[in-house]
Amino acid sequence: MDSTVNHNYKNQGIKFFKEWVIPIAVALIIAMLIKNFLFFNIYVPSESMVPTINVDDKMVVTKIYNMGNIKRGDIIVFYSDELKETLIKRVIGLPGDHIVIHDGIVNINGNDIKEDYVKNNEKYNRTFDVPEDKFFFLGDNRPDSLDSRRWKNPYIDKSNIKGKAVFRFYPFSKMGSLSQ
Repeated sequence: MDSTVNHNYKNQGIKFFKEWVIPIAVALIIAMLIKNFLFFNIYVPSESMVPTINVDDKMVVTKIYNMGNIKRGDIIVFYSDELKETLIKRVIGLPGDHIVIHDGIVNINGNDIKEDYVKNNEKYNRTFDVPEDKFFFLGDNRPDSLDSRRWKNPYIDKSNIKGKAVFRFYPFSKMGSLSQ
């Protein structure tokens, strides 16, 4: 009788392992792989991207592996060596671009760009030439954005780009994709 009871406990243990432990472990591994290689979440602590992104917004960011897929106007998460922190800003300058900002209007390679997302601009004048493998970023809330215009080294290396913000999931009232 002892061997039958022992056998039943062993079968229950194997059944529990197969039905619970293995699926949970697989789900955790898949979640970790997705987080490390495809998507991650961010929380926005500043007003630099208002009104597009507000303080305390939370969003999903897709990892970028091909820097050639980055387009002007994309909202990108990157690490700033100068500020020693991860930031979220809008790509304005791509590698090789000549940027002239005059009275707050951005001109790229001889053409003023239309920036409907900028609701709060400021008078600013300066010229930038974006080196190869580097990007130039501005916040949408120009007077309240510590961005490329104000950094000692105004360019972010492609190796410091973490991903593209694609979907806001909090606050729920503003949930949705982030479009240009």
